[in-house]
Amino acid sequence: MEAARKPKSTTARRKDGLITTGDMARLSRSTLRTVRFYEEAGLLHPVQRTEGGHRLFATSELRRLRLISDLRAAGFALEEIRELLATKEGAGSGPSAARAVNERLDEQIKSMAERAELLTRLVAELSATRALLDRCTRCTHAELFPHSCATCEVVSDASDVPDAAKVLWNLGR
Repeated sequence: MEAARKPKSTTARRKDGLITTGDMARLSRSTLRTVRFYEEAGLLHPVQRTEGGHRLFATSELRRLRLISDLRAAGFALEEIRELLATKEGAGSGPSAARAVNERLDEQIKSMAERAELLTRLVAELSATRALLDRCTRCTHAELFPHSCATCEVVSDASDVPDAAKVLWNLGR
């Protein structure tokens, strides 16, 4: 998962504290292509370019890249991220900006909680399916495979066959 991607080294190689595109990628455990994509999409902003035309970023852009990457990994759409990042700038005051950002965060937190609930349910469903099918790896009833697996004692004796197993193993129960 993205949250476990924090690198050991968090320092740029340049003495002026600016970060190259390569260091942005390395320090965020991302790719050069990703850094360039977000920059081209207007989500990252280099502070200057070298004489050779290489982009240089402030440390704040590294934090921004990490947040963008985490939000993308959590399922946020690029446009949702763009809007969230722009919310403060579009507000007329600090309090209205804070309220607007909080509203957006509340929406995202609710959405993420719903996805987390779905993922938790799917993990349980697929784990139960895997446990049932693990018993099928030792099948000795070749005559039942593939169309009569539902009559095998592994399946017929199971008290609760997960829906995923019914679908994946075509049990029709």
